[in-house]
Amino acid sequence: MEISCVIITKNEEKNIEKCIRSVLPVVNEVVVIDSLSTDRTKEICTGLGARFIEHEWEGMIEQKNWAVKQAKYPYILSMDADEVLSDRLAASIMEVKKNWTHDGYYFNRLTNYCGKWIKHCGWYPDKKLRLWDRRKGKFTGFNPHDRYQMEEGATLKYLKGDLLHYSYRDINQHINQANHFADVGAKTAFINGKNSNIFLILFKPTWKFFKDYILKLGFLDGYYGLVISIISAQATFLKYIRLKEKYNSDTA
Repeated sequence: MEISCVIITKNEEKNIEKCIRSVLPVVNEVVVIDSLSTDRTKEICTGLGARFIEHEWEGMIEQKNWAVKQAKYPYILSMDADEVLSDRLAASIMEVKKNWTHDGYYFNRLTNYCGKWIKHCGWYPDKKLRLWDRRKGKFTGFNPHDRYQMEEGATLKYLKGDLLHYSYRDINQHINQANHFADVGAKTAFINGKNSNIFLILFKPTWKFFKDYILKLGFLDGYYGLVISIISAQATFLKYIRLKEKYNSDTA
């Protein structure tokens, strides 16, 4: 059984080496689809033997669907550049290679935030379907939040071991990314006909904070649990006010 690892990148010189080295023992090829990086991403990837393809950014979902088609083998391990296979997860994938019994396999993702592993806030267990037969599904969802949708009747299995996600090195990086995602989310919502109003602007961020910090036990992650919950609520607030502004400008 041969597996292709597919990774999308842009200016990932700080992360990509660790990602590729973690998958090399368990896959048969690494394919990197790069959105015209200006740093050392290409040099690092090719130096590690990865197949490097440049393709202008189309959007998260569109880029990933295009990337999967470039793989040599139909069995795909989909990774982000800031993710690493834990030893336990790598061993689980090796067992699958010996006996592929299902159409897709999912596992938990554990996120490292500013040096701390986050076990709550809705961030863990963060189940991810990342190993699958590409003939049985495709990426769907709403940008910037993609998910892999298997066809009806496809069989899935849970694998032991964590996908280690090295997310934000500092809080400012998180704030900037949340601001970007809020903008993309508002544009996607507008395109899909979703609306915003004063009630949603007030309710959605408040509910988001309460859900993440209280219901999903974010307070158990200490200071960073509070920071994550506040920034997530802020991103929700920005999404809904930007969505309302789009409707205001469209009807002006």
